[in-house]
Amino acid sequence: VLVPIVALLKLNGLDTFSEVGDLKPTNLDWFKGTTTVGIISLLAWGLGYFGQPHIIVRFMSIKTHKLMPRARRIGISWMAISLLGACLTGLIGIAFVEHTNIEVKNPETIFIVMSQILFHPLIAGFFLAAILAAIMSTISSQLLVTSSALTQDFYMLLRRKTLQDKSHEKEFVLVGRLSVLLVSIVAMYISWNPNDTILNLVGNAWAGFGAAFGPLVLLSLYWKRLTKYGAIAGILTGSLVVIFWILMKNHGGIFEFYEIIPGFISSIIVTVIVSLMTKPPVENDLKKFDDMEQILKS
Repeated sequence: VLVPIVALLKLNGLDTFSEVGDLKPTNLDWFKGTTTVGIISLLAWGLGYFGQPHIIVRFMSIKTHKLMPRARRIGISWMAISLLGACLTGLIGIAFVEHTNIEVKNPETIFIVMSQILFHPLIAGFFLAAILAAIMSTISSQLLVTSSALTQDFYMLLRRKTLQDKSHEKEFVLVGRLSVLLVSIVAMYISWNPNDTILNLVGNAWAGFGAAFGPLVLLSLYWKRLTKYGAIAGILTGSLVVIFWILMKNHGGIFEFYEIIPGFISSIIVTVIVSLMTKPPVENDLKKFDDMEQILKS
């Protein structure tokens, strides 16, 4: 938010947007130079929010459901402000590069470049520290989640052991640490010679999570006929369709659509069909669902 504001003050104020338009007319026209496929794919990014664990967990950990409306307002408001700041940074960055005649080899680093030039080194250091803090926070949480999944969901399952089995506690700790080491090595190998942009990698991951878990979250909230087999089938279908779509993207045609669209739709269809074909939840479970619903409403 601060970077584009300071950049405007350093350049020509609001006239900077006119300069951006002169440099490339399509920059200030929402639809010029776009396609129907591109517009639909752009709007489809919104479907991904329902299946993002790191977003949903914020609401799951809330103290009481009475705070949910406030959390919703804060979450959506800050998301709008941060996205606006990000878009303005990229837009104003076009004019900034033109004025300063600096060479930006990777356009995705424009925020870092602008913050280093526009601000005092001390302030710029805070900006860089904030970026690194966000990266390190995400890395540490993902490593721990991956380690727990590999240890508890796979290794313990194969060994037919549980966390309550204290006799194998050291063994599980060792497996968890080795899992962290293994995932770290794989991650470093992938990043050593990057062959794609950060945006594309994030887009693929966003589609994968959104198509796999988004339909399940929505159906579990609004459809009582959902079964565990339908849920499993939906997760697998959404994931596989997204992967297939990514692999086929170079073939053009319908594969130009953002992969979350076919993944999300196919996941919903398969979840509903398999749920209807399998045994519905028992009456006791439905009664618990109704009781919980009444508690939340009250």
